[in-house]
Amino acid sequence: MDELRTRPDLVVTGGRVVTPAGVRPATVTVTGGRITAVLDAGGGGDRGGDGGGGGDGGLPPDVPRVRADGCYVLPGLIDSHVHFRTPGLEHKEDWAHGSRAAVAGGVTTVIDMPNTVPPTLAPEALVSKAELVAGTSLVDYRFHLGADPRRPALLARLDPAIATTAKVFMAGHHTAPTVVRDPIALEKIFAAAAIGGVRLLLHAEDESIFTLLDRWQGEPRSYLDYERRRPRSGGISAVARVLELVRRYGTEAHILHLSSAEEADLVTAARAAGLPVTFEVTGHHLSFTDADTRRLGARIRLSPAIRTQADQDRLWEALRAGEVACLGSDHAPHTVEEKTRPVPDAPPGLPGVQELAVAVWTGMRRRWPEEDPDLAVTRLAEHLSARPAEMFELPGKGRLEPGADADLVVFDPATPWMLSAHDVRSKCGWSAYEGWTMTGRVRTTIRGGQVAWDAERGVFGRPEGRWLSGAAAQDRPRAEAAVRDRPRTEIIARDSRHAETEAQDPSRGAGEREVTSA
Repeated sequence: MDELRTRPDLVVTGGRVVTPAGVRPATVTVTGGRITAVLDAGGGGDRGGDGGGGGDGGLPPDVPRVRADGCYVLPGLIDSHVHFRTPGLEHKEDWAHGSRAAVAGGVTTVIDMPNTVPPTLAPEALVSKAELVAGTSLVDYRFHLGADPRRPALLARLDPAIATTAKVFMAGHHTAPTVVRDPIALEKIFAAAAIGGVRLLLHAEDESIFTLLDRWQGEPRSYLDYERRRPRSGGISAVARVLELVRRYGTEAHILHLSSAEEADLVTAARAAGLPVTFEVTGHHLSFTDADTRRLGARIRLSPAIRTQADQDRLWEALRAGEVACLGSDHAPHTVEEKTRPVPDAPPGLPGVQELAVAVWTGMRRRWPEEDPDLAVTRLAEHLSARPAEMFELPGKGRLEPGADADLVVFDPATPWMLSAHDVRSKCGWSAYEGWTMTGRVRTTIRGGQVAWDAERGVFGRPEGRWLSGAAAQDRPRAEAAVRDRPRTEIIARDSRHAETEAQDPSRGAGEREVTSA
């Protein structure tokens, strides 16, 4: 047999390995960028077709080893919600820095959002974006298409080799390129996505509620009442609208950065009733409350806003109960200059891809200190690896088992440390978590069998991350099932001039006024 297939390129040994079958002491062998075996300390375990030898003692002594003593070994983490700002906004982030932040946080795969300059609203724009990113990324990557209310039919024929998801902004903010304010335009998007088998990701807030409040009292001028002026009612109203459209068309929908207890209840109830709807929770909605917004101001100004302690408690409950589909960072860095503008002009968003896993782990250990760490780390891997890999159709990702991509994280679960600006790898150079004492730290991140981050030496690997194009290419029985016995698509077949009139005009509204500067 060919030597490359019989001899491992890399061995990860000494750790407790988080596999689909459970957590156990084991050695992981890697050949040609894939996991070839998970060997129990005693020599047994799972083997792929290339596995050889016994436990670590039976492996060639000169094979490169990564020691994981006292640590967990997890499958590479997946952050399905990042803004790496390419193209057009590289002054605040780029793929070189964003992917460094990612691997420093144990993330080996990201899915990037469309609100760039210009926005990525068509398949050819995603191909061009992939060309820009090539050779600069330490992580593997895919892209979410932007849903364009002027051209909803694009979603009905979207090539799954290029994208299987589309982002819908139901409310505007400083970098939102196309806000879908018109209910008819939103319905067309849902109808087209059902035909194309496209999962919609939604920033689900009802902008009309915020506009009404601002006409009454003006835009917020202080962070003392920011949460009250960007209230939960905006999210509740929008989620209710989304659920009705999901019921009507069968479209798969995923609510991003869900922020309130009521929204969590609504989506969980809808899913229990059989609707294909899921939701994401971010690290910062689990970490901060509105009291922190009053204290920290622009540093944690977000859209949707950080909410109350009761809301945060409900989101943690949803995570523990498995109601949350996945965790995301909504990594949305801005420069210090942008964040310190007057309140109406300061853009919402914060960096988070580096902090996500350790912040959630720290929160779990503080909230549930008596919980078995093996159970806690399994939850982390479930929501940051297995579920996003399945939801976003990423074959080879999310599971630590023979045949999977050799994306691995060596995670020290117990060491306390304090995060400072010196630790920040994002180009923006700051973190909302500065001064936090964290529990647990990423020691080594491996992508495709290559060390991408070695914390002990402070060294990054080579930027050889891949565009995961073609991973989801398949026939479309899912799309056919999604629209079977549902209202058909006459709504998107109306003549193009009528559709153009009804669609949102990008020149309108405060949501687009700073698209080139935020």
